[in-house]
Amino acid sequence: MKKHLPLIVRLLISALFLLSAVAKSFPIWAFEKQLVDLGIVNWCQAPYLARLIIAFETAIAIAILQKNYLKSIVIPATLVLLVAFCFHLGLQMYQHGAMNGNCGCFGQLIPMTPLEAFFKNIITILMLVYLYKNVSDKPKGENKFVYLLFIYTASALLMFFLFPFCPCKAEPAVVNTPAVMPYTPPVLKDTVIAPVGSNTQSMENDTSHAAIKNPGPSKDTVPPIIAPVKMQSKFSAYTVFSGAKVDLNEGKKIVCLFVPGCDHCRNAAKEIVALKKSGKLPPVYVLFMNEEVYKIPEFFTEVKSSFPYFVIDDIPTFFKLLGNNATTPGVYYLWNGNIVKGYEGLEAHQFNAKEMMQAIMTNQLH
Repeated sequence: MKKHLPLIVRLLISALFLLSAVAKSFPIWAFEKQLVDLGIVNWCQAPYLARLIIAFETAIAIAILQKNYLKSIVIPATLVLLVAFCFHLGLQMYQHGAMNGNCGCFGQLIPMTPLEAFFKNIITILMLVYLYKNVSDKPKGENKFVYLLFIYTASALLMFFLFPFCPCKAEPAVVNTPAVMPYTPPVLKDTVIAPVGSNTQSMENDTSHAAIKNPGPSKDTVPPIIAPVKMQSKFSAYTVFSGAKVDLNEGKKIVCLFVPGCDHCRNAAKEIVALKKSGKLPPVYVLFMNEEVYKIPEFFTEVKSSFPYFVIDDIPTFFKLLGNNATTPGVYYLWNGNIVKGYEGLEAHQFNAKEMMQAIMTNQLH
């Protein structure tokens, strides 16, 4: 057993790195987003770095099983990589907590907290230290560095072949509006404010809202509705949903950012469908990410309703609409292009159907 232990350890390390590489690849956009969220690269650079890192892990999985420069290059390089990962995990634990979030070591396939990943890396480092003491390179003069170069080059080419992508496009014209637009209504004496879209004109020459003379106090007088000034929202570029033209900056709208195969997105959509039954929900429009688009019919079948939708082909553009470090599902209540309520992902910023409906019904601006 002792004789074969180094080989068993090498096989375990190889399997670990191969699993890590495969897990990061499905879906690869999730790994790209993680690199962007960490501030390591931007969306233009992320596709390249993601594939090179996955290729490096694949190369380690192969190189650890051969003997060319095994002790002098392969094991030390792997140790340096793991120590760097441990340093990064330690920083994450300090900033966000040891048990919060998914470190991304095994992608979306096997979610791991930073603490779990840290211990996994420490165990792997100990195995590598054992290997360093119990293996050797090929005899002097027989080591071929070209073999290691070939392993990594082949792994990198394989990644770019299996996961092709279009080079980075120019930055999209996205207007980032705050979550809630600050708004102070004008003080108008003896006037009530008509809803946006009314043909009435202010008797006091108000340029931002239409106003009409108040005929006098009445028991049946409806409280004035003061609509926010029309703005160009960050969704302004999207004007066609399911073949029909739409102005998302006009009136009240609900805009959702969903991934067709995302369970959390489907749960949010079900809550929206439940609100829709009240008959008081504004029109709902969905922007789908271009990932597993064949699941869109299945998405609407599961939520038992359908909404006009548009598929955003460019994944970085989709996540830019969500904002830095945000993830799906994204649900936004817009009024004249102003984002009155916005929800992204889970936990603290998770979609709150009751809160959003209250804002809609009370014409709440903030």
